[in-house]
Amino acid sequence: MALSDELTKLAARAKEAEDRAAAAKGKARASLEQDVAAARKSAQAQADELRKTAEANKGTISEWWKGVQASWNDHVATVRDNIDEKRAEHDLNTAQRAADRAEDDASFAVNYALGAIDEAEYAVLDATLARMDADDLAAGSSS
Repeated sequence: MALSDELTKLAARAKEAEDRAAAAKGKARASLEQDVAAARKSAQAQADELRKTAEANKGTISEWWKGVQASWNDHVATVRDNIDEKRAEHDLNTAQRAADRAEDDASFAVNYALGAIDEAEYAVLDATLARMDADDLAAGSSS
């Protein structure tokens, strides 16, 4: 898949997430709980796939990206544990603080994803430039 196609896939997935988030407020609790479970399963599958890809591509991707992937796995595990713990709390004040924190965490996650999109764009453009440089050098050495 071309790198620009991967960015298109990313944009489409971001739009799906936006649409689901907008629709969430109008949903019944049971339906929203199903959506939350499905989103969690999907996020876990994506994290697992990212880990597998990093492992399969040892030596072809930068060590830095492998570190980012490992850090992401740790982050996801911590967030999941925190969410599970907060669900067990029933006190109103505690629940309101947990909701505020969850909203703040969600906002930060969106901003983190925005940064990841910027990094992805940079990486795609840089890879395109690197390929162009390599092609130019190849064309120059064959003359």
